[in-house]
Amino acid sequence: MTVSASAHADTLRAVPRRIFNAFRLTVAGLLVVAGAELGLGGEHRELFSIAAWVYAVFAFVTGFPIAVRLLGGVAMLFRLQFVVDIAVLTVIMAVSGGQASGVAVLMMVYLAAAGVLAEGRMPVFFAALATLSVLGENAWRQLGATSAYDWARIGVVCVAFFAIAITARWLALRARTQETLAEERGEALDRQQAINERIIEDMPDGVLVFDAEGCVRQLNPTAEALFGERAHPGAHLPELAALVVAARYGQGGSDAQQMQLEPSGKFVRCRAVRADPAEGAAGDVVVYLTDLDEVQKQIQQQKLAALGRLTASMAHEIRNPLTAVTQAADLIGEEKRAEVQQRLVRIIQDNSRRIERMVRDVLALGRRDEVVREALPLAPALAGVVDELTLAGAAERAIYAIDVAEGVTLCIDRAHFHQIIVNLLGNARRYCSGQGGAIRIDALRRAGGRVELHVRDDGPGIEASRRNGVFEPFYTTDPKGTGLGLYIARELAEANGAALELAPDDPGAHFVLSGRSRP
Repeated sequence: MTVSASAHADTLRAVPRRIFNAFRLTVAGLLVVAGAELGLGGEHRELFSIAAWVYAVFAFVTGFPIAVRLLGGVAMLFRLQFVVDIAVLTVIMAVSGGQASGVAVLMMVYLAAAGVLAEGRMPVFFAALATLSVLGENAWRQLGATSAYDWARIGVVCVAFFAIAITARWLALRARTQETLAEERGEALDRQQAINERIIEDMPDGVLVFDAEGCVRQLNPTAEALFGERAHPGAHLPELAALVVAARYGQGGSDAQQMQLEPSGKFVRCRAVRADPAEGAAGDVVVYLTDLDEVQKQIQQQKLAALGRLTASMAHEIRNPLTAVTQAADLIGEEKRAEVQQRLVRIIQDNSRRIERMVRDVLALGRRDEVVREALPLAPALAGVVDELTLAGAAERAIYAIDVAEGVTLCIDRAHFHQIIVNLLGNARRYCSGQGGAIRIDALRRAGGRVELHVRDDGPGIEASRRNGVFEPFYTTDPKGTGLGLYIARELAEANGAALELAPDDPGAHFVLSGRSRP
């Protein structure tokens, strides 16, 4: 892990290192070519010339990649380079008049580079080396009876060495951290983009991306199969133009629409959304296409599977009462006693009615798709159902407590609503206490135009072990029941775009029928 991090750091510093090598070679060239014109080496021309040429050769040789291999790594090469830089600049400063020559300012540039390129505490070490060199040169100048400089000014320069090295190191570390973070985020973004592209390619729905000019920017294989050769990057698809414009300007393009594609003739459901809502009308628009033929096939398969399960269950449930009818019919001809004959006739009638109720419920399930939805006023509809169920008189009517405000409506087929409520109230009446207000019916308005109709009773409620099975076909705890009531009620609710759910006991069974208030 350490080797990998070090190699990565060397890679990040490769460009700055090449730039600094070029700078070092430029400085060496200027010292050789124009050192005298710059006012350098006036106190000892020969020593200055030797130092300049040695530095030029050194800068040229260490600039080649072979120097890294010979010295065993980039870090060792850079340390050698900087030590030579400080030594040569100190010699040039000594033969050019000391600190007044401006060489100390040039050292600051080198220390800034050391802060960027060196690792660990090396920038501070290089600042200390430069400080000792400047102090030593000024002390040598003073001991040699030549003009030394004010030690306070020299001290300020030395403090500047440390400040520049430390500041450059801090800035370099921060820039390197930001660069590493940017690379990591870039890699994560690339991986996420690759995953998204793979997901889009494998999606069963067609996906097309349209640019600001309404041209196809990107599409997946499913969209290509739906449109054929007409669909390709840069293509215009006139049948989707209006949908794309509506989505771009927020005019309902996200609502699903059905259309027939040419030349395949396939029916698809289209939905368009802006890729980035923050970009507004100038951004891309994504169009999703669902092949309705495939959807119909899946629905048909699910219906056939459900029908198979229902047929098998119904055959099993009909067999029991049919066996009882057959046995009673066989015995009635042999039995001479009138009271026994009456009991056998009653068995035949009871089981025949049970079979008839099963057939009626299944026929009602077969008419679930015959839906004529309307905004049904709940208060009068519920009052009518309760009146049908309470023909015995006011005492029976008092069991039902209806609390539904006038004007509350539910988008549902009237006949389906009647069957759902009759089933719920029948179950509630079977298990409630029979006292006044034992069955409570109320409606609540929710956000988004939703309405909830609650049916509660004060019975024992539904055991936790049985709650998962109440909507299963032929599941019942009533010996005379068919077990299809709640199953058919939920199927009819879903056919109307509503939902029938079992809520927690309150205190008895609590069912909630919810849906939109208007079509």
